[in-house]
Amino acid sequence: MTQDLKTGGSQGYLRIATEEAFATRELVDIYLRMIRDGSADKGMVSLWGFYAQSPSERATLIMDRLLDLDERRIADMDATGIDKAILALTSPGVQPLLDVEEAKGVAARANDYLAQACEKHPDRFIGMGAVAPQDPEWSAREIHRGAKELGFKGIQINSHTQGRYLDEEFFDPIFRALVEVDQPLYIHPATSPDSMIGPMVEAGLDGAIFGFGVETGMHLLRLITIGIFDKYPTLQIMVGHMGEALPYWLYRLDYMHQAGVRSQRYERMKPLKKTIAAYLKSNVLVTNSGVAWEPAVKFCQQVMGEDRVMYAMDYPYQYVPQEVRDMDAMDMSAETKKKFFQTNAERWFNL
Repeated sequence: MTQDLKTGGSQGYLRIATEEAFATRELVDIYLRMIRDGSADKGMVSLWGFYAQSPSERATLIMDRLLDLDERRIADMDATGIDKAILALTSPGVQPLLDVEEAKGVAARANDYLAQACEKHPDRFIGMGAVAPQDPEWSAREIHRGAKELGFKGIQINSHTQGRYLDEEFFDPIFRALVEVDQPLYIHPATSPDSMIGPMVEAGLDGAIFGFGVETGMHLLRLITIGIFDKYPTLQIMVGHMGEALPYWLYRLDYMHQAGVRSQRYERMKPLKKTIAAYLKSNVLVTNSGVAWEPAVKFCQQVMGEDRVMYAMDYPYQYVPQEVRDMDAMDMSAETKKKFFQTNAERWFNL
């Protein structure tokens, strides 16, 4: 008999899904405009050329669900036993937009729209704000507005911004603002920049199947190895998809990073106060979005600590009721499972 999935916590915990996406019609129309006028990069053409235009069942269902922040989404949460969803503007957000003023306007309106939905459904929706990293000082102000006026619990940045990464000093105001409001940064994947996407897109490996994780894992490594957590010791950075594979490479990452520091092979690679493994245990948080796989979840808990691994569904891109059942059925203590589904999210998002 198939287990019914219900909200309310009768299984011993609430289910809080921590990486759930929405879109605005305005932003999708801009993506389509950029695809038509040739200003979109290869990743946007591949990703949004499909989701915003394909008549396939997958694309149309995802588009319908992305654009709904009301009863359709609530019904889908009810049907899979999801008590609360932490929502963020879908990838790549406004980061590919070449007109910085347009990008800031779209992000601010998306934040207002999300705040209204959270206000309408306060027991179900929690917001993470969007920013336009093209203007870091404006983004810092928007982080403060989100925390102080809109009720948001963090921000999401969709990896690179037109090929630029957050380890550049240019983006420092964003980190400073996050520390000031004591909120996490969620680094969500985007398609790789044109400089690295070629071999992946020609093989159909540019998106969630592989390219997302490669590019986003690299982004987090760039931040760790530049010393972002030495500069901001209280900063917490979240990544999805079981840590974009970094926990599983951790032994080799640590060994080769330390070898590189000792050899002085790279000008950029300076000694850090901790090992990469230690930063993953003190400053990095992982969600299992898109990876409903017990061995991966338990390994990540083992190497990072069970307080640092959280549940996510990856709605609407991966909406599979059986995956919720599989996570419910994991062989772990009731205390650890409650941390995974509920209390870790409550702690790190300050719910």
